[in-house]
Amino acid sequence: MRQTFILITFAIIFSSCEEAIIKADAYGNFETNTTIVSSKARGQLLFIDVEEGKSLPAKKLVAIVDTTQLYLQKQLLISQKKSIGRKTVDPNPEIEVLKTQLSNLNREKQRIQKLVNAKAATPKQLDDITGEITVVNQRIEAARKNANVANRGILSQRDPFDAQINLINAQIADSYIYNPIDGKVINKLSEPSEIVGFGTPLYTIANMSKMTLRAYTDAVTLQGVKVGDMVNVAIDQRGGAMKNMEGVVTWLSSEAEFTPKIIQTKKERVNLVYAMKIEVINDGSIKIGMPAEVDFGMTANSQSQQK
Repeated sequence: MRQTFILITFAIIFSSCEEAIIKADAYGNFETNTTIVSSKARGQLLFIDVEEGKSLPAKKLVAIVDTTQLYLQKQLLISQKKSIGRKTVDPNPEIEVLKTQLSNLNREKQRIQKLVNAKAATPKQLDDITGEITVVNQRIEAARKNANVANRGILSQRDPFDAQINLINAQIADSYIYNPIDGKVINKLSEPSEIVGFGTPLYTIANMSKMTLRAYTDAVTLQGVKVGDMVNVAIDQRGGAMKNMEGVVTWLSSEAEFTPKIIQTKKERVNLVYAMKIEVINDGSIKIGMPAEVDFGMTANSQSQQK
């Protein structure tokens, strides 16, 4: 009886030890796409409203670069543009003189016409005055055309100023930095009053709502797994327990590589493994770089149900 009890106890201990040494099908660490938000303007950073670990909504104004120099340059260009308008040619004074002359010639023509009708003047006199009227009309039209041509040339000088003003407006707009995506601030890289340039990193932000587990497994274990499969992802909890979460396989590497140093698998570290990406909805417990284990049991169950 005693021997039987010992055998049963040994069997139970052996079975529990065997379960304890069972390892997962894949191991990896969580990562996510991180966006570096940089300055698109040069100058002093007037303020930056970001804190590490804090969430930011998309399109929120988070920083401003000083625009004083740009504003003064714009005002100078506007003033220079206005001065061009004062250089235009005004044909009206000359035209008014010609119109006065034309009015006198028309009255003279009417007088000569009466004299011709009374046979007190010759038709040649009427023709001469008519010719003079034609010449004055031509001079009025020429004055208008010459002024228009001259003014077009002068006013065309405004175009470069308009282009420069538009460029400065764009630079002023770039001095206002808006957060590009919903996410959590990972690192704050600049502080108020610092001088920044084009491309100076201000902070990094990442969308933490969905995390990507980059895991590794060997070729044999990977068999039967395909993109779109549901798998079980487990992360460590306090007290040594594991928290299970559902994940979806989104990418499988087509090439083998040597096991990364941070990964522990069933095989030797020198063995070749395949990388995979698994998307997991983050309930707030997953952090960047956190290790996790993957169990393909859900994949096997889903495949058996499909059959």
